[in-house]
Amino acid sequence: MLAIVKQAVLHAPKRVLVGRPLRTGQMGETLLPKKLALPVFCSDPLSSVAYATEEILLALSLGGLAMLTLSWWVGAGVVFLLLVVVASYRQTCHAYPGGGGAYAVSRANLGENASLIAASALLIDYVMTVAVSVAAGVANVVSAIPALGPHAVGIALSLIAIIAVMNLRGVKESGRAFAIPTYGFVASVFVMVAAGFVRAAFGHAPSAESASLTVHASHGTAGAAAVLLALRAFAQGCTALTGVEAVSNGVPNFKPPKSRNAATTLTIMGLLAVTMFGGITALASIAHVHIAEDPAQLVGAPRGYEQRTVIAQLSGAVFGHGSLPFFLIQAFTAAILVLAANTAFNGFPILASILGGDGYLPRQFARRGDRLVFSNGIVILSLLAGALIWAFDASTTRLIQLYIIGVFVSFTLSQSGMVKHWGDELRRTTDPAGRRAIHRSRAINLVGAVLTGLVLVIVLLTKFLHGAWIVVVTLPLVFLMMKAINRHYRRVAAELEPKEEGVPLPSRIHAIVLVSKLHTPTLRALAFARATRPSTLTALSVATSEEEAATLEREWSERDLPVPLKILDSPYRDITGPVLDYVGRVRTKSPRDVVCVFIPEYVVGRWWEQLLHNQSAFRLKARLLFRPGVMVTSVPWQLGSAKAALARRPEDTGFAARRRVRSGAA
Repeated sequence: MLAIVKQAVLHAPKRVLVGRPLRTGQMGETLLPKKLALPVFCSDPLSSVAYATEEILLALSLGGLAMLTLSWWVGAGVVFLLLVVVASYRQTCHAYPGGGGAYAVSRANLGENASLIAASALLIDYVMTVAVSVAAGVANVVSAIPALGPHAVGIALSLIAIIAVMNLRGVKESGRAFAIPTYGFVASVFVMVAAGFVRAAFGHAPSAESASLTVHASHGTAGAAAVLLALRAFAQGCTALTGVEAVSNGVPNFKPPKSRNAATTLTIMGLLAVTMFGGITALASIAHVHIAEDPAQLVGAPRGYEQRTVIAQLSGAVFGHGSLPFFLIQAFTAAILVLAANTAFNGFPILASILGGDGYLPRQFARRGDRLVFSNGIVILSLLAGALIWAFDASTTRLIQLYIIGVFVSFTLSQSGMVKHWGDELRRTTDPAGRRAIHRSRAINLVGAVLTGLVLVIVLLTKFLHGAWIVVVTLPLVFLMMKAINRHYRRVAAELEPKEEGVPLPSRIHAIVLVSKLHTPTLRALAFARATRPSTLTALSVATSEEEAATLEREWSERDLPVPLKILDSPYRDITGPVLDYVGRVRTKSPRDVVCVFIPEYVVGRWWEQLLHNQSAFRLKARLLFRPGVMVTSVPWQLGSAKAALARRPEDTGFAARRRVRSGAA
């Protein structure tokens, strides 16, 4: 009942927010050209450059100023790995044009368990992507306007809701909405980096506001300690790789030729991300940006000193704090960081739909909503990410520790699966040119598998005690959940498989018509039940008061109805229990027979009218459905408001009409 009322109340706002439904035949209109696919699928890896350098510096700062000189080398390692992963996923786009990314590759080449591990890792990572991206975006807003700090959680939750609504409107519409912030961020970063390099070339290198501060070491920097710090910095810098796999997941959403357009988009994204990340890392070194996880490490900082993000310090150093370019860069950075969540809002629903179709998640995830998007996945992703934002107080520093574990699990499995895929192709190919191409592709994926596997080990070792253990625990739980869902679907399918002998006809059908009063809906239900010609027919009523029972018996006798009336006594005024007991007794007498319960119902045209009618029939239906050998038939009677509703909207038929005209119990 509550669900019916809520759906009716929210119907009009839903149309305003989401838009009118699209026909299935309009699917082609939602496909993306490359210029829109870039902001839709690549906003996460593009936005990662805004905080990847910062994460490297935060890790190295634990060793003091001396360790910050390694930022160049750590950044170079991240760039090389990013290029390898992009090249590897280009192969996936061509080899698996049906989408699914790491899950599809692993399922085809490594088996069910490996594919579910990859899927579990990706699902977790997509949730983390939304939480981290939005939290990072809000952090940049707070850097520019510190007064908003106490409202960070509320702002973050509001932004998740806005992004969800935009995605519920459709992939193409979200691409149009997010294109300007994405391209604006790319342009602003290139302008900032170019301006900084030009100033440095002419002997006026920009100087960050933290350049005069000394970073106090809180970690050893000799031998193994220095190596550990460098590895931790590399692991944190690898956040720049998050979201790379989203393009391979969403190949079906591209315009034809789908695989080629997806691979091209992936290449453009890789080149932009590498250039921006390298530029920001180099400029941060030139401007002597000093930042620390604990502000107490910053020696010489004035009282009440608030650390700004690396992007904020660089834009301030190049253009001046308070200048128009400074606020533009902060605005675009905050926007792209928030919109980076859009990558997950496209990747998560698509992957969930594939898993739902394969029977590893609820089937509802495989169904498209009004706007031809996988609405259920979008809603679930929003709720999970919002819960993380609330639980971790919208703290990027705390959330980032849970990040990228899932990314590299899926990377490693995907690249390993592609190595096996090319090996199988090699055995089937005899053409020398084709074999050379396959050898080249397999080499790319082999390098990707080895490197991402090594990074996964590094990430686990360096982040486990800092919060990554939560992901390590959650991943097998998601894996086990999907296995359990699949077992359930297989068990149900086995139970529903038709037997050779088929389903035997019931010996007899005992019809029972539920009666509350003798009115037109009751008479219609009796007439319909008689027309089915059951073996026996009984009108059943439950007496909650002696006066009502006596009135019903008198009216029944006066009308001389050809159906016997049975009135059950209910001293505690319960209706459901006596009906269930009576139906149970009929079944006990004749276990091979079938009992069919006819329930008269009102059909009303306004949602609030549902509240004015007794809802006992809904409870009865729910309970009767669990009784074997019992059928339930609703006999509707349209009231005047229902007819008026259809007259006002004569075009309403089928699903639309059912959504606006709800049935309630008589």
